Amino acid sequence: MRIFVLPAVIGVCALLAIAMLTLPGWDRPPAQSVQKGYRGLGMVQVDNPRTQAKLAAVNQVPEEPWPLEVADPETTAADIYENVPVLGHLPAEQFDRLMAAVTEWVSPEQGCEYCHNAQNYAEEGLYTKTVSRLMFQMTQYVNAEWSENHVAPSGVTCYTCHRGQPVPQYIWFEQPVETGGGFAGNRTGQNMPGYEVAFASLPNDPFTPFLDGDQNIRVIPTNALPVDQVQLLTKQGEWTYGLMMHVSDGLGVNCTYCHNTRSFFAWDQSTPQRTNAWYGIRMVRELNNSFLGPLQPVYPPNRLGPTGDAPKA
Repeated sequence: MRIFVLPAVIGVCALLAIAMLTLPGWDRPPAQSVQKGYRGLGMVQVDNPRTQAKLAAVNQVPEEPWPLEVADPETTAADIYENVPVLGHLPAEQFDRLMAAVTEWVSPEQGCEYCHNAQNYAEEGLYTKTVSRLMFQMTQYVNAEWSENHVAPSGVTCYTCHRGQPVPQYIWFEQPVETGGGFAGNRTGQNMPGYEVAFASLPNDPFTPFLDGDQNIRVIPTNALPVDQVQLLTKQGEWTYGLMMHVSDGLGVNCTYCHNTRSFFAWDQSTPQRTNAWYGIRMVRELNNSFLGPLQPVYPPNRLGPTGDAPKA
């Protein structure tokens, strides 16, 4: 009997090793850590060189189409082209360069025809042209109104979200309410691990309450014995942890990037990055409410979510 024990143990260990290396969320060694706060507080930032290298690679800004040289700043895009209400004030040479860059950022395979009728570029027939026009306005708004609190000094462009794809990879929709029988009832997506919450057993739609609605991002109540708010606070706590897992996974950092583990809720003991994140969450919420959500009537049915809402950031 002993003859078969060792191979069986080796086989089980090999299967476990393969599973651990391929399971979502598992990050094999080596890991490196940096102490960010006073010793004994657990203020250590842990990351993996491979993960950081992948993040750096996907965040490389594409090369510019050609150097910007405006020989005639007085001639604007509106002087040459028809129907350019948002960017018509740009010098024509700068406008041409921007359109070439946007084509590469958003629709490198489809080309200009993704938004324009090749026979008449001024025509309004394609819904993508209406959407892109509002996206230009949204980008201008972000760079003008959120530069001080969140996006400075680099600002944002179409590439920030699109990365060479007509539809950005990271969008979300509201999810239908689960109405199953049994004790659990509406699980709000809980115990259904998804990439949205780094495959944790948390509600996998923390976006609707925080990035579309105005729910408080909170785990600890602000008043003693909030008996009338226990259910809401529990949901807020679960949603909060789900959103924090999403942010942590997206940035490639752990909780101590923004928080002090001695007291997660205390602002006076948090890092400066927490303030930046606070503004960033509210910026995304404003963009969803003011720009992206209102586009719902413009999209064809196949671009809408299961409940009929527009894609959001």
